[in-house]
Amino acid sequence: MTEDYRELNRAMWDERAPVHAASRDYGLRRYVQDPERLSDVVSFDRPRLGEVAGLRGVHLQCHLGTDTLSLARLGARMTGLDFSAASLAQARKLAAECGAEIEYVQADVYAAVEVLGAGGFDLVYTGVGALCWLPDIRRWAEVVAGLLRPGGRLHLREGHPVLWALPDPRPDGLVALEYPYFERAEGTVWEEDGTYVDTDHRFTNTRSVEWNHGLGEVVTALLDAGMTLTALVEHDSVPWEALPGQMERVEHGEWRLADRPWRLPHTYTLQAVRR
Repeated sequence: MTEDYRELNRAMWDERAPVHAASRDYGLRRYVQDPERLSDVVSFDRPRLGEVAGLRGVHLQCHLGTDTLSLARLGARMTGLDFSAASLAQARKLAAECGAEIEYVQADVYAAVEVLGAGGFDLVYTGVGALCWLPDIRRWAEVVAGLLRPGGRLHLREGHPVLWALPDPRPDGLVALEYPYFERAEGTVWEEDGTYVDTDHRFTNTRSVEWNHGLGEVVTALLDAGMTLTALVEHDSVPWEALPGQMERVEHGEWRLADRPWRLPHTYTLQAVRR
């Protein structure tokens, strides 16, 4: 494709950010009303996340900053980075209303070391639905390693590449792979006028580009960038209804395949330490 994937994707996120912020799904007012509230994503992560109090952390591709705020509430000194100005405007507003001291920086994730500095972070955090917007997983892994001090750690929970390779639910109910599992030079172009929150709003920036990254590709990229893998767990749930009509709601705001969920890895958690 001749169009710049960054500009397509940024326009899509800029338009969706205020709709996401106003949605019941994100529920931003609940964070203001309840100073102890944590996002469902960080609540799910906590058993594996460990102690973060006192750590200097950066949340890459932070969007509205609900997870960034949640990590700050657990005691981390957080920075959030995203390429969408509209998303960061909402994140800054939420942090201000909650009285949280969080630095938000607008930049492409591949420029994170350049704009934030090398080796200054104890924790890099990346949440579900981030890596699919990046065309090169090896460059991402180098950014993670570059941001961390020696001994600093990465906490990543992401949609499983098997899940990303599935089409929309089939009429016959079969779960079958349709899209690439492995990273490919050409991204998959989507045309959608909706979004993943409950809204009747129809968007005008409808085109976006995504890439999948196989689990082995992610692990190998991190190892080659100077990271040591410390944990890898695959989960049978995901934080949104990824396959509409085929999933059931479970705890922590998660969704799981209703029919024999053990057939499908929905998400995974990966942890690694910079050597």
